[in-house]
Formats: sequence, C-alpha cells, structure tokens
Amino acid sequence: MIIDTHCHLDDVRYYEDLDGVIANASAQGVEKFIIPGADPKSLPRAVEISEKYEDVYFAVGVHPYDAAAYDRAVLEPYVNHPKCVAIGECGLDYYRLPESEEAIGAEKMLQKEVFIDQIKWAKELDKPLIVHIRDAGADSLELLEKYAGERGGVLHCYNADEQLLKLAEKNFYYGIGGVLTFKNARKLIHVYPKIPTDKLLIETDAPYLTPHPHRGERNEPAYTTLVADKMAELSGISREEIEKFTTDNCMQLFDL
Repeated sequence: MIIDTHCHLDDVRYYEDLDGVIANASAQGVEKFIIPGADPKSLPRAVEISEKYEDVYFAVGVHPYDAAAYDRAVLEPYVNHPKCVAIGECGLDYYRLPESEEAIGAEKMLQKEVFIDQIKWAKELDKPLIVHIRDAGADSLELLEKYAGERGGVLHCYNADEQLLKLAEKNFYYGIGGVLTFKNARKLIHVYPKIPTDKLLIETDAPYLTPHPHRGERNEPAYTTLVADKMAELSGISREEIEKFTTDNCMQLFDL
C-alpha cells in the first residue's frame, strides 16, 4: 500500500473526474490520501471530499503565499472534524518576494507571524504540521526548533537543504515526491540517502510537480508509484519495503 501524504484533490483541475482519479490511484495500490490546507476558500471542498471518500483525510492551514488571508478563527471550526489530521500546509516561501527592501521585510515578517501561530496551534492541538519551505531554510529551522511540539510533522516536498536534516531529531519527516525523478534533482539525489528510513514519506503535490516521464501533464496520486520506484532504485531497497515503511511512517505521524 502507498499513501499519498500531500495531494490537492480539492483543486479545480479534479472537479470533473475526481472519482476516476481516486479509482485509478486505488488500482495502483494507493489507498489513502491527505489533502493539505492551503487556501481557506478551498477548505470546504476538502472537507466535502473527505466525507465522500472513506480513505481521504485533510489538514487545516494557510500556505505562505496566502498569509494575508490567515485567520485562525475562520479555520477553527474545521480542526475537530474527525478527518482533520494535521495543521498546514504552512511555512515560509521566499521564492517570490516584492522588489523593494521595505516590502520584502514586511512580507517576511507577515509570513513568519502566520507560520509561528500555526506551529503553536498544532502544538496546542497535539497535531502534526505539514510544512512548506522554499528558499527559507534557515528561518524555518529557527522557528521550528523554537516553537514546534513533540508531534513534529512533515517537511513537504523536501528540498534537500541539509541543515533541515537535524529536524528528524524533533520527529519531523521528509516528504519525497516527483522532484526525485527529475533530471536536475542531483542535490536531492545526493541528500536522499542521508534521510533515516523511519522518517520518509511519499507524496505527489498533485496536480503539481508531475514525475518523469509524465512531466507537463496533470499530476495525480497514482504517480506515487513512480516516486516509490525511484526511491527503491536509489536506495537498493525493494519497492515492497519502501511501500511498507513509508506507509508505517505515515500511519504513525498522522495517527490514521
């Protein structure tokens, strides 16, 4: 069994054929799915999907690009839903910042404030975090080391930043997706063997980051099989063992 620990099934690109997408994934051995919270406007859709499909779960949170829309009071009614398994996707993303120094400073401050509140919220609820980090490794590490609770979480789409490997000691896991199959993934391929196997998870980030050989197409949970194949190739561990320990890791982290 494979669990897709990060797939945006609430995205508009699945509105017309979600039944088929889930059926196709199930036929490939993908049996559970977690929808991360990114935009508060799409959260009701994520809840609706989780209530329709027994093996779909969701998280509550706000992506750093939508930090200005964060309001814990708006999100709070959803966190006690039986299918809510985490807080996030939250974090820091410095890839696209304003041009002026003043605006950059304000944007970083806003992202940090929103991230800190979600870290603290996860700790209060004893739920794991789903963390998005892009071009912000040092700041993210500092905030997680300072504020995160014992439940830890997952570094979604782990970007091969070696300083973040120390978070394994704080019960953080590392989400591996289609990027591992990219031709320009040398850095991740180099770092991948350094991740403890008991801290590895599989994800797609569907509909984004489609793995080779389907790049350019819409990503979907069935393609976790391609990620598992690449993990097996790089580690010398059988595909069956990869599936077993990543599934066990997911079940433990998210208490499924």
